[in-house]
Formats: sequence, structure tokens, C-alpha cells
Amino acid sequence: MQRSTHRPHLLARPVVVALAAAVALTATACSKSEDDASGGKESSAAAAGAEQKVVTPEPGGKTCTIDAYGAEKIDLKNATVGFSQSEKEANPFRIAETQSIKDEAKKRGVKLLTANAQSQFSKQISDVQNLLAKGADLLVIAPLNSDGWDPVLQAAAAKKVPIITIDRKINADPCKDYVSFIASDFVEQGKRAADQMIEATGGKGEVAILLGSAGNNVTTERTKGFKEQIAAKAPDLKVVFEQTGDFAREKGQQVTEQLIQSKPGIKGIYAENDEMGLGAVTALKGAGKKAGDVKIVTVDGTRNAVQGVVDGWISGVIESNPRFGPLAFQTLDTFTKGEEVPQDIIIQDNAYNGDNAKQDIGNAF
Repeated sequence: MQRSTHRPHLLARPVVVALAAAVALTATACSKSEDDASGGKESSAAAAGAEQKVVTPEPGGKTCTIDAYGAEKIDLKNATVGFSQSEKEANPFRIAETQSIKDEAKKRGVKLLTANAQSQFSKQISDVQNLLAKGADLLVIAPLNSDGWDPVLQAAAAKKVPIITIDRKINADPCKDYVSFIASDFVEQGKRAADQMIEATGGKGEVAILLGSAGNNVTTERTKGFKEQIAAKAPDLKVVFEQTGDFAREKGQQVTEQLIQSKPGIKGIYAENDEMGLGAVTALKGAGKKAGDVKIVTVDGTRNAVQGVVDGWISGVIESNPRFGPLAFQTLDTFTKGEEVPQDIIIQDNAYNGDNAKQDIGNAF
């Protein structure tokens, strides 16, 4: 079957759809390294509020079937699944994400091959090609970048291997180049972060954005949502500084150190992930600031960031749930049986603030 390869297009807000059978799915997380054997100590059950829940479907959402995709039916129990992780395991989000995939594969008795690109895009392309060479029948990819996937898409198409992407989107055609994209609504996350920033600052003053890595839809959409909401609801709150912190704690600290030198009157910092936000906290402490002097709002929901809310250093955290294992494998199972799956599967995320952080920290990862 002739399959399309990369067709660039503008990033669009995902259609909010859901698996009919997946109303709420539970996964687990732990702090083990990606290099740990998958047969290690099993994670404890996730807290009741920590499971991924899918947003209520909108009518008419686009779907995909194995016949439309051009692959062959396969029993998931007898399949080999390849998982490509994008980033170094210094980030708790990635640790929890990988562990969730491993836990669900073990629970289902599915053979799993894993690879970690260590935040190098060229390595991730090679990793996925190696997973295909090792016999992966199905692929789950957490992409580092949104563009540049032509070699992988062509190799997978040649072997009729279906691809599901999680967390970040590949700029390609759904149900042709990949089956489904599973993630949070990143524009909505940015808007919710803006709401928390408006509440924390009173809607007035100067704020900064610690941008995520360039070249992926997460950064683009979290920024878009934040700016749109600020403009609509708090025109007296001005974004006066934007610089990438590459989703890394050390870089977030470095950028914040520069920020407080160049903008000493800064009132708030929107960090597009928790790690950069925690780096900002370190920088503020080093500059002699007290908790609450500069309002910080972050996105992810790591335990350290939620503790930062409890301690008063962070005003709010918008969750981005990394526990993709059950939902990814349920999607693969449904798809490989020949049933319809949504092209976009959107997760409903929680949030932490001063009212609930202490009692809900057990749901953090």
C-alpha cells in the first residue's frame, strides 16, 4: 500500500476525542532509572486520583482503523512493542512515563523493547530504526521534536508497523503516517497556568516565560495558551521576558539568574515545566529572595514541584500526567483487533495550588 510520508502543516489544537472504552485508566510511576531492568521491583499502585482520564469525546471526532492504516491484524499478547523515550532520565516526567510503559507491558505479558535517545534527536531516529530491525511489531514513540521523522515513517511504512505517539506530536498525517496521538491539551494547560498567574499576581505587573525546548508542539502550545489568556483576562499583566530553559532544571536556574539581573522588578515566572520552575526557585533563593516574592507557576505535577507549592515557593502547578502505559496499550489492543481508535486522544489534567497541594501530593509523580 502506498503510504504518505512527511507533509508539513501548521500545528493545530488537537480534536478532543476519547476511546469509547477508556473512561479512566490507571498507571504507576516510580523514581527508577531508564537503565533499570524491566523485571525489577514492581511499582506500587497509583493513588486513586493519579490515573489518566480521557476527556469526554466530541461528536464527529476522526478515527483510525487497521484497514484504513494499511497494517495487518495482530494479537497484542503475541506482539513485540518498541518504545522510544526522548529525554534523559533526569526528568521525573520521563522516569514516570517510561516506568508506566514498562509496568503495563509486564502486566499484559507483552514483550517490550526500549530505547532512550538521551535528548539527542539523531539518536532517537536511529533508536527507532533499531527497534524496527529488532522486530518491533508496534511502536510507541515519545518524540523529542515534531519535525524530521521522514526516515522513521518510511521505515515503519515499509514494514507495515503501526505507530502511536505520546506526549508530543509528530508533524505528519494521522491514520497514514501514525495511528494516534495521546497527550494533554497543551493550549489549555497554558491557559490554566495563566489563570493561576493572574490570581497570584492580582493581574498586574511584569512576568517572564521560561520556554520549553524549541521544535516541538508542547512549547508552542503552552506558550500560545498562556499569552492568549493573559491578553484576554489581564491586559495589565505584561510578558516582558522569554527565553528557553530547554525543559531542564539547570538551564532554568541559569536563565532565571539572568532574568533577575535584567528585570529586578519581575513579579511572576511561568515555567513551561516543573524542572525549569524548580531551577527558578534555586536562583531566587540564591539571590536572597523569600518565598512568594516572585510568583512561579509551572506545568507537570512532579512531587518536588508540588512540595514547592506546600512550601510557598511555587504558586501553582498544572498537571501533565505522564502515566501513559495503560492508555497506550489499550489503544494498541483496540487498534490491532480491527476496531476504531481516535486519531487524537486527549487527557484531562488536574492542578495543584495552596488549597490542595498538601493533601493531594500523593498523586504527584
